[in-house]
Amino acid sequence: MLLSRLRFTSALCLAAAVALFTSAHVAAAQSYSSSDTTAEVSSTANLPDAPSAIQAQQQQQQQQQPSSSQPQQQPPAQNPTAPSLSDLGLSAPPPNPALQARLDRHTHMLKIHQTLGLITLLPMAAALISSGSATAGHQHGGQDVVINSGPTTRRDIHAALGGLTVAMYGATAYFAAAAPKIPEGHVKGGIKIHKYLIWIHGPGMVLTPILGVMAFNQLNNGEKVHGIASAHAAVAWTTVLSYSAAIVAVSWPIKL
Repeated sequence: MLLSRLRFTSALCLAAAVALFTSAHVAAAQSYSSSDTTAEVSSTANLPDAPSAIQAQQQQQQQQQPSSSQPQQQPPAQNPTAPSLSDLGLSAPPPNPALQARLDRHTHMLKIHQTLGLITLLPMAAALISSGSATAGHQHGGQDVVINSGPTTRRDIHAALGGLTVAMYGATAYFAAAAPKIPEGHVKGGIKIHKYLIWIHGPGMVLTPILGVMAFNQLNNGEKVHGIASAHAAVAWTTVLSYSAAIVAVSWPIKL
């Protein structure tokens, strides 16, 4: 009986001890869990807000981009030592359509003048060649004998070639005189020689046909060429030589 009571008492004590240990363990676990939760909350409270950190990083990148692209947007620096037109006392001339039109017309007419001048050499040379057979006389016993009969075709051809030469010369001179005047400044070189020779072949081209007509009439009347008409050949050759020199002065080397 006593033994059974001792067993019952020891069983109660053991049960009480187990219950006490279980309750103590649960309380310790709850206290540890609450302490961990409090530490986690406190550590979480110290961390920065995630959206705020991303926004701060984006703002920092936006601030860095303009600073890195700013040197590329700046224009290249100009050379400070390079002089400008104003420093040299020059200025770009404004466009002038009227002046440009005058220059174009001046150049066009002078080109025609040059072309006609070269073409005029053809009838001029032909007139010189035909002048040898244009006379109507020959030497006989040291005296000029005038032949007043027979055809005068060669003389007529010479006169026609002389007239064509004068007409071509007049057309050539017209395009030079009618060209718009452009200030050229001081003329020198071949152009200067070309203009000086005008004072020789110009009057010569006027006198040559006049003297030729006088000589032509004297020969047709059966007379010997005499008086001022006898200077027809000398004036003609002087005119041809000065005219050729004027062309060479502005066209050398001549390109055909």
